[in-house]
Amino acid sequence: MNDRLVWKEESSRDVYSCPVFTVGERICRSPDGEARAYTVLDTSDWAIVIPVLETGRGREFVMVRQWRHGAKELSLEFPGGVFEKGEDEFQAAARELREETAFIPGKIRKLGEFNPNPAIMSNTVHFFLAEDLKPTEGQDLDEDEFVEVETVPWEEVLKNMGQKPYIHALMGTALALFLQKVKI
Repeated sequence: MNDRLVWKEESSRDVYSCPVFTVGERICRSPDGEARAYTVLDTSDWAIVIPVLETGRGREFVMVRQWRHGAKELSLEFPGGVFEKGEDEFQAAARELREETAFIPGKIRKLGEFNPNPAIMSNTVHFFLAEDLKPTEGQDLDEDEFVEVETVPWEEVLKNMGQKPYIHALMGTALALFLQKVKI
């Protein structure tokens, strides 16, 4: 590690807290010795799952369409969400897949992990591939989740990522990991 670039945290305090995240202020000392205040969003880790379904039409992704308040529009995404207290990353991924899509994975493997925005966020997002999907009775959505499940050919997702309705940047990251690790 290049110690000449490391900042030292001297103190921190919570400025605002809500169910999804906490805004914190951190006082950090720069490599040249100057103390500065920085705002950080502290939140739980997330899991994003790329569910692959082999159909008569070929390989398709199981995706969810939902409203995104920040963008004020619908987004077509891979299922995912926040870890619950005490869950490990695989449990969180399988639970989110089941809750949002009503599928359970026969096989699930981790593709990688990223910090969604290391400049201002403290959490990690974990990406998974789910295969050999088996349907269950139905979705088990949170009271504020309104989600429609769709199957989409993987070629369509690849061709249209970065255009509406594929607007969620982390879905592009998920797709890049899928292309890196999975034989297509």
